[in-house]
Amino acid sequence: MISIGMAHGRFQGFHLEHLQYLLTCLDRCERLVVGITNPDSTEYQFEGASDHRHLAEANPFSYFQRSEMIRESLLDEGVDLARITVTPFHLFDPSKWSSYLPPPRNTTQFVRAFSAWEEKKIALFESNGFSVHVLDRGAPKNVEGKQVRALLNSGGDWRSIVPPGCARVIERIQSGLL
Repeated sequence: MISIGMAHGRFQGFHLEHLQYLLTCLDRCERLVVGITNPDSTEYQFEGASDHRHLAEANPFSYFQRSEMIRESLLDEGVDLARITVTPFHLFDPSKWSSYLPPPRNTTQFVRAFSAWEEKKIALFESNGFSVHVLDRGAPKNVEGKQVRALLNSGGDWRSIVPPGCARVIERIQSGLL
């Protein structure tokens, strides 16, 4: 078993496939670092391989709100949160990684590889000394964050594609409590 694993994503919003991703990673490691990318709205950068990631409408939830979505969802699954560290993750600024992440020699990156975007991340991690464990290479995505955002904006049934813990957090956000 891997000692320290890392999973990452924007989690805008945290949906059922994100939850399955984290649970799969937890099955393969003793401790899991969950890196939330795009943690700071003042630092969004255009990325050609995924040209929407820097847009404000693609990032409606704050770092704190996304952290709460993850925490609540994992608690509902009975995960011992002592095994989890949630941290900001400035994906394309490796100079910041040592401030937020365990050393590459001790950490395996888990990456779900659906497209050229994820292949770019794999190359970035490997070039910075991380071991990479690829999950689901080439598998279709059944749920995406943009679906959650679109359903939220249209008043559609977003609750059916997010974990109950995430739904509770979104409801608190909508009521002004978060």
